[in-house]
Amino acid sequence: MSVDAAVRALRRGQIVGVPTDTLYGLAADPFKEDALEAIFRLKGRPQEKPMALLVASVEQGMTLASFTDRAHELAEAHWPGALTLVLPRLATAPTWLGDRERKTIGLRCPDHPVALALLEVAGPLAVTSANLSGDEAVIDDVEADELFGDAVAVYLEGAAPGGKASTIIDLTEPAPLTLRKGPVQADPGPTRPR
Repeated sequence: MSVDAAVRALRRGQIVGVPTDTLYGLAADPFKEDALEAIFRLKGRPQEKPMALLVASVEQGMTLASFTDRAHELAEAHWPGALTLVLPRLATAPTWLGDRERKTIGLRCPDHPVALALLEVAGPLAVTSANLSGDEAVIDDVEADELFGDAVAVYLEGAAPGGKASTIIDLTEPAPLTLRKGPVQADPGPTRPR
């Protein structure tokens, strides 16, 4: 299926499968709350576990979150790549995105040509790994299709070469805090289990 078909499905509020550099993902339009809820239901994912957003660039990310100097430094060093930055959510972002209580949002720019092509056209997307909550994530469109079938409107072809979830660093605390260790060793700060 083509990027254009995926964009049309996203605009209709449907779920789309997309390969990224870390894991194969399920994507939805973050401005359509029903679409996000559909992903939570499909995966059996707890609502209190927020989804990160994928962006095509820092500029796209700046429409949703407040970037500190440290955020710019980390993004410049590791984007595109397997680093998710947790940042203060801007008022321009829907209140249902990210951590509702803390008003934070996780952003990442993936290093995968298919994902970037989709993000360039569709804009920021809420994306989570293609798996049932608690199970191993799938790494390509074939495995995702076998797992979710017609519940996903479009599967973009491709595989996730990384096979491991991204590093998550929270930059909303006084010192950077690693929430999840992953492929990127971006900051030696303390680690807080998720």
